[in-house]
Amino acid sequence: MQLLNLQSLLENNPYPGRGILLGMTPDGKNATIAYFIMGRSENSRNRVFTEKDGGIITEAHDPAKLVDPSLIIYAPVRVQSDEVTVVTNGDQTDTVVDFLNAGKTFEAALQTRTFEPDPPNFTPRISGVLTVKDGKASYQLSILKSNNGDESSPLRFFFKYDVPKAGQGHFIHTYVTDGNPIPSFEGEPEVVGIDGDIDTFTNNVWQWLNEDNKVSLFTRYIDLENGNVQTRIINKLN
Repeated sequence: MQLLNLQSLLENNPYPGRGILLGMTPDGKNATIAYFIMGRSENSRNRVFTEKDGGIITEAHDPAKLVDPSLIIYAPVRVQSDEVTVVTNGDQTDTVVDFLNAGKTFEAALQTRTFEPDPPNFTPRISGVLTVKDGKASYQLSILKSNNGDESSPLRFFFKYDVPKAGQGHFIHTYVTDGNPIPSFEGEPEVVGIDGDIDTFTNNVWQWLNEDNKVSLFTRYIDLENGNVQTRIINKLN
């Protein structure tokens, strides 16, 4: 697939929704994770990322303004083991971790789930699992979506990357762009370039996201040789 420019993808899209990017740094020494959330409503924008147990959770910045927590309060990132990190845009994080803990697969976990119950959008559930083992990284991505808004016809797609290339990542997000209803992501995860140290990468992604709609950003670099982890979190509401 064509290598795309992450800056252009983000700057030219006012509302990609929630996004997962998994990949490798240009020197091939670090696996890379990025996860962001955006929001159009006051309820969606009233959120922050908070570190917990090696991963993150979403929390209400102002609990008094929280209207409906069902689809916005969850654990986007959980560390299932020393080797495996799970990142998703909903409570399916817990489903994936539970299945992995039981010796089952990423795919089997997501066969039990579908898109979000938020008509007319039927927001896709996007999920990823990153494995760092024996000095190497591999990852999988998935999207569960409706068939062009038909809630009776769920679609499940899985993508596996056993040997990711240095300096490249795969980016999947919930929406094509803004709209009413909001159009779901289409096609394979987008192949994008990854550049810079974690601070440069984090600051760039945050800058490129739409100023009005961006809410929070999580990034992580995992050293393939020693497993050392660097994490950054940016919340619009501090």
